[in-house]
Amino acid sequence: QAVSKDRYLNPQTVQSSSLSMAGFFAKLTKRIQEVDSLLCVGLDPHKTELDEDSAEGAFRFCQRLIEATKEVAAAYKPNAAFFEVYGADGWTALEKTCRLIPDGIPIVLDAKRGDIGSTSEAYARAAFECLRCDSVTVSPYLGGDGVQPFLKDGTKGVWVLCKTSNPGSADLQALMLPSGEQLFIHVAKVCCNEWAKEHKNAGLVVGATDVDALHAIRAAVPDAWFLSPGVGAQGGDLAAALEAGLRSDGLGILLPISRGISKAEDPKKAAQSFREEINLHRAKKTAKKTAGYGEEDRRAFA
Repeated sequence: QAVSKDRYLNPQTVQSSSLSMAGFFAKLTKRIQEVDSLLCVGLDPHKTELDEDSAEGAFRFCQRLIEATKEVAAAYKPNAAFFEVYGADGWTALEKTCRLIPDGIPIVLDAKRGDIGSTSEAYARAAFECLRCDSVTVSPYLGGDGVQPFLKDGTKGVWVLCKTSNPGSADLQALMLPSGEQLFIHVAKVCCNEWAKEHKNAGLVVGATDVDALHAIRAAVPDAWFLSPGVGAQGGDLAAALEAGLRSDGLGILLPISRGISKAEDPKKAAQSFREEINLHRAKKTAKKTAGYGEEDRRAFA
């Protein structure tokens, strides 16, 4: 299996390419358009799915999944925890996995980092310089100075936890503020409109399991990108999530699916089926929007 080396070139060499100089969401959009897909393939090497409970077993799991899905993946999302559990060998396996992902396919490092500024700076360097990932998931709980080190490079993307897909997300994220807004709405606005105003390189993690939150956040930040886990094993409704989360241009949401693909008898066919189903709902959504514009135009000129 040939391994891509471009992610490990000297930083000056990498920066010289026009693609790497483009903003993260421009790179993501380019890939989406190339493969007509909003599918983000999750690389979650649960030990129960490995041929061997080891770092090498985790790497082989990811290798097979990448090979099976690289024709339809808009992005890959390796979950750092499933590599870190194997210690130093696990970190090496994560590096190898990131290196194996073909150039041009964005990598979302699912690590949910976030700390005081100097520590976040180190986390950002680990994600963007050591692993050469294109984006990373980040917690906003420490505030803007904890997120800023991840945002300062405009070629990299940051997915800020906003309204997550787990059942306990409402314990804090849905709290009502004195302003009358729920906390997750405030997080969405402050992240996209203030913290990332220089490079516009922040997206939001908004679980597909909470359609009402998807609707509300889309209304609050109409242009934002969402990373929306929860379809498949967590029970999220794909059609409802796309109806609520898609922008009018048929973009704006990336759907990570892990076990629904990795546990399938044929992961390649499963990934293709997910892409087809996603695109069916995209087409319906954009058709409705187009029809709506047509009706408005007819009324305007009546």
